[in-house]
Amino acid sequence: MTGLTMPKSDEATLGRRAEIVTALRAIVPGEGVVDVTNEMRAFESDALTAYRQLPLVVVLPQTVAQVSRVLKYCHENNVKVVPRGSGTSLSGGALPLEDAVLLVMSRFNRILEIDFPNRVAVVQPGVTNLGITKAVEHEGFYYAPDPSSQIACSIGGNVAENSGGVHCLKYGLTANNVLGIEMVLINGDIIRLGGKHLDSDGYDLLGLMTGSEGLLGVVTEVTVRILQKPTTARALMVGFPTSEEAGQCVADVIAAGIIPGGMEMMDRPAIHAAEDFVHAGYPLDVEALLIVELDGPVVEVDHLIAMVEAIARKNGATTCVVSQSEEERMIFWAGRKAAFPAVGRISPDYLCMDGTIPRKELPKVLAGMRELSEKYGLRVANVFHAGDGNLHPLILYDANIPEQLHKAESFGADILRLCVKVGGVLTGEHGVGVEKRDLMPEMFNDTDLNQQIRVKCAFDDKHLLNPGKVFPQLHRCAELGRMHVHQGKMPFPDIPRF
Repeated sequence: MTGLTMPKSDEATLGRRAEIVTALRAIVPGEGVVDVTNEMRAFESDALTAYRQLPLVVVLPQTVAQVSRVLKYCHENNVKVVPRGSGTSLSGGALPLEDAVLLVMSRFNRILEIDFPNRVAVVQPGVTNLGITKAVEHEGFYYAPDPSSQIACSIGGNVAENSGGVHCLKYGLTANNVLGIEMVLINGDIIRLGGKHLDSDGYDLLGLMTGSEGLLGVVTEVTVRILQKPTTARALMVGFPTSEEAGQCVADVIAAGIIPGGMEMMDRPAIHAAEDFVHAGYPLDVEALLIVELDGPVVEVDHLIAMVEAIARKNGATTCVVSQSEEERMIFWAGRKAAFPAVGRISPDYLCMDGTIPRKELPKVLAGMRELSEKYGLRVANVFHAGDGNLHPLILYDANIPEQLHKAESFGADILRLCVKVGGVLTGEHGVGVEKRDLMPEMFNDTDLNQQIRVKCAFDDKHLLNPGKVFPQLHRCAELGRMHVHQGKMPFPDIPRF
C-alpha cells in the first residue's frame, strides 16, 4: 500500500480470528461470511485501487437485526468494523483493515416503498443510485443526484460520501435529497433520523450522518426525495480555445442569475479520450468543452439557451451546438458520463482527485494545474462540475514505473493544497477517506480537528468504526476530555468546581 500509514493491527484480534469468524457465522449463517483468502480478494480495495488490503473477514448481512448483532458483538469484543457499499469510493473510504470486519451492505438491495403523493421513496442502502430513478420513471419522476458511477454506486455509499453528480448545481447533493435514515450504532442500537416529513426538530443529526464516511454508524434504510421530470431539457455543447475562457464563461453564466440543470467542463485530453470512447460528436479542435443543460418550461428554456449562447460567444466560444432532441441531449452527456473509463484507455493508471473551489478561481487553478503537470512530468485530464467548482483532475501515471505512483500522489496533494489556498475545500463529493486524510491539517487546525473527533467519540467511544479514515491522527476520547492545566493554573479558576 505504498507509503500510506494505517492504524497498527491489533495482534490480539488477529489471534482470535477463528473465534470471531465462528461467532459471526452464528449471526449471519449460510454464505453471509467470507473468510477464504482468494474469495476475500474481491473486497480488498474500493475504486481507489492504488491501495489494497485484505480484511480480517467479510460479512454480508441481510437483515437489520443481523447488522445490529454484528456491531454489538464487535463492540463488546473490541473488533474494528469497516462498512462498505458497492465499493465505488474514490477516496479509499471503504479500504479494509487487516484486523477489521468488512461489513458489506450489498444484500440490502430492495426498494421498500414508493410514495408518489409525498414524492419520496424508501430504499435499502444497497439499492443503486440509478435503480431509484428506474423504479419511479414510469410515473415521470426521478432521483436528482446522479454521480457518474450511478449505474453501480449504492445509495448508502452516496449518504456516506454526500455524493453529487452533474445535476447537483441546481438540485443539490445527497444531503439536499435525503429526508430520513435508519441507522445502527456501534453498540447495536437501532435509531431513526428524519422521515417523510420535510424537516426535523432538534439537532440536525441527519445532516451530520450525511457525509460521515462510515465513522458514526451503519445506514440500513434511506428515505429520499423524488422529483418530477421537467417539462423539457436541452443542452448546449460549447467549445473554447482556452480553459481560462471556458472558466470565465462559467462564472459569467452564474453571475447572470442563470442556474443550469448541469454545467460540466472537460479539457483537451478528456475531450479526445471521451470522443474516442463514445463518439458523441465532441469538437476535437478546442482546448475546453462546456456542456450546459437548461431545464423547465419550453419558453423559459429557449430564452435561457439564447442567453447562455450569447455569454459563451462573448467569452470566445468557437463552437456552439444546441441539442434538438432528447437523444442528442443524452449523447452530449454520454461522453461526460463515460469520461473516467475513457481516460483509462489512454493511461495504464490514474488518480481521480476531488476538490472544490470558488467559481471565479477556475482560470487561476487550471493554470496552476498546468504548471504542476510540468513540474511532476505527468499528464492531467480535467473533468469537473464547473457550475459548483467541484474539480476532478485525473492524474495519469503508470504504476509499473517506479516512483510514478508517489509522484502522482504528490501531484494530487499539491492540487488540493492549491484548492484550499484559493478559498476552496479538500473535497466536494468523494469524501476524505485515506486519500486526503493527511491533508486535513491544510484546512483545519488542531482545535477544529479535535472538535470533530469529539463528535466521533459521542457515537463511537472506542474508535471501532472505520478507523484510519478522515482524521490524520485519532486521539483517545479520554485524552480529549482532559482538563488542561497551564503553569499550574486551571482555566477559569473563579468557577466553582465540584
